[in-house]
Amino acid sequence: FAVRHLWLTYIGLHIELIYALSGLAVGFIVGMTGVGGGSLMTPILLFFGIPPTTAVGTDLLYAAITKSGGVFVHQRKGNINWRITMLLAAGSLPAAVITLLAMHQLGFESEHVNSTIKISLGVVLVFTALTIVSKQKLLQWSRNHNAIFTRMGNAEREKATVVTGIILGVAVTITSIGAGALGTVALFLVYPILPVARLVGTEIAHAVPLTLIAGLGHAGLGNVNWDLLINLLIGSLPGIYIGSHLTAAVPEKILRPVLASIMVLVGAKL
Repeated sequence: FAVRHLWLTYIGLHIELIYALSGLAVGFIVGMTGVGGGSLMTPILLFFGIPPTTAVGTDLLYAAITKSGGVFVHQRKGNINWRITMLLAAGSLPAAVITLLAMHQLGFESEHVNSTIKISLGVVLVFTALTIVSKQKLLQWSRNHNAIFTRMGNAEREKATVVTGIILGVAVTITSIGAGALGTVALFLVYPILPVARLVGTEIAHAVPLTLIAGLGHAGLGNVNWDLLINLLIGSLPGIYIGSHLTAAVPEKILRPVLASIMVLVGAKL
C-alpha cells in the first residue's frame, strides 16, 4: 500500500509538472510571436487525454487571465481603440452566450458535441495557420487595391465589425481559438488604415472579455478543470514574460511558418 501511494503521488506530481511545462512553452511562444495561445494549448490538452469540452473551457479562462496583462500594457501605450472593441463585443458576447446555450442543449458530455468540437477545432486551426503566414500579404493587398474593405464608409465598417464579432464569438466559444490570429486579420481588412499596433492592442482588449465570458459559461456547466488551470498559469505567466523579452532572438519569418506548420498538422489530425 505504501509503495502504491508513493507511486500515485509521483504520477500526480509528474502530470502537474507536464501541465506547468506546457503552459511555460505556450506562454513563451505567445510572448515571442503574439499568436498560438489557444491554437496550441487546446490541442496539447487533447493530447493529454483531457475531454474536448474541458480542454476548451479551461483554455478559455487560461487565455482571459494571461492576456489581461496585455490590456494594461497596450492601454498605457495608447494602442487600444475602445470604439472598435465595443463594436466587436456587441457581436461576440451575445454570440458566445447563445452558442453556450446551444451546446448545453445538445449535451456537453455527448459524443456528438465532443466530435463537433474536434472537427471545428481542426478547421479553425488550419484556417488560423493560413492567416498567420499570409497576414502581411492580406494587409498589403487591402491597402493597395480598391477592394470593398477600402471603399466602406464608417457605418459599413461598424456593421462589418459587429459581424466579425459574431463570427469570433461562435468560433472562440466552440474551439477556444481564433480570437488572436483570426480577429487581428479581420481587423486588418476592415480597418486597413489603422496602425498595426492599434489593431493588435484592440483585438487583445476584445479577446479578454470574450474568453472570460465564454470561459465562465463553460465553468458554470462544470467544464473547467481548476487544478489544471492553476498548473497551466504557473508555467505560462513566467513564459510570457520571458518570451516577450526575447522577441528579437528568433526572426519572426522563421517562427511564424514553423508555428503555422504545427497548426496544420494538428488540425489535419483532428
